[in-house]
Amino acid sequence: MLPDTRLIAFDTSAAHCAAALLLGDRIITRIDDMAKGQAEHLMPMLQEMLTAQGLTWHDLDGIGVGTGPGNFTGIRISVSAARGLALGLGKPAVGVSVFDTTQRLSNRAQVAVPAPRDQAYLMDFDTMAKAVIVPFGGLGAAALSTDHSPAAHVGCMAQIAASRIGGDHPRPTPLYVRAADAAPARDAAPVILP
Repeated sequence: MLPDTRLIAFDTSAAHCAAALLLGDRIITRIDDMAKGQAEHLMPMLQEMLTAQGLTWHDLDGIGVGTGPGNFTGIRISVSAARGLALGLGKPAVGVSVFDTTQRLSNRAQVAVPAPRDQAYLMDFDTMAKAVIVPFGGLGAAALSTDHSPAAHVGCMAQIAASRIGGDHPRPTPLYVRAADAAPARDAAPVILP
């Protein structure tokens, strides 16, 4: 990471819009708590953060985005926004998982993210095995993502994304540990007229 890197990172995988603006060695964070409406709120929020610092989108060196795990729709909102911005601005977009930020913040090899139904998603960085679902009581000494504030996570996300700029990283994609709970529609699909 260059010492004067300018990067914006954001995450909507939980009940908030979280963003961090990395300006060299300074990080400005903003967390707007909200249960829904992140899709409409995200871009104006990011624009306000840039404007407050006298910056435009073109002043950025890259974009960091939270890839999950977390809320299915929330993850898709952030990843879609980051990929669209990267394409439109010609800037790199870098995905960072909650596992990555929890591991860096806690400096522990086993980290966990709360999941529905009294479960957790567990990742072991020593083995780099695929994340698994475990009962919440079976976490042992794993560091929990909830041990750190959303501001700490999104600030760390910005630092990790900045350190990965210039590397060979794929486009950000959602990190889903389990399949979505959504069920197919019960009604017949509408007829499309020629």
